[in-house]
Amino acid sequence: MSDRVERIRALLEQAFAPTELDIRDDSHLHVGHAGARGGAGHYSVSIRAAAFAGKKPLEAHRMVYAAVDEMMGSEIHALSISARAQ
Repeated sequence: MSDRVERIRALLEQAFAPTELDIRDDSHLHVGHAGARGGAGHYSVSIRAAAFAGKKPLEAHRMVYAAVDEMMGSEIHALSISARAQ
């Protein structure tokens, strides 16, 4: 598993204590894409945590983006999110 995936995992575990967390590096699917040229990657996150209970999908996505904010733009170019409550 890559260092970036491990960093994403650590940030999400710290923020949400998820019961399920799957992170996939999809960067290889975007070779040649303008955003990928700078070295930032494309990732998919599937997360299940109590913190998302009662949240609309947009709210849950914003919570995930806030948790990985330090990596956005420089290490993460694109993030696909599936966030669900328990």
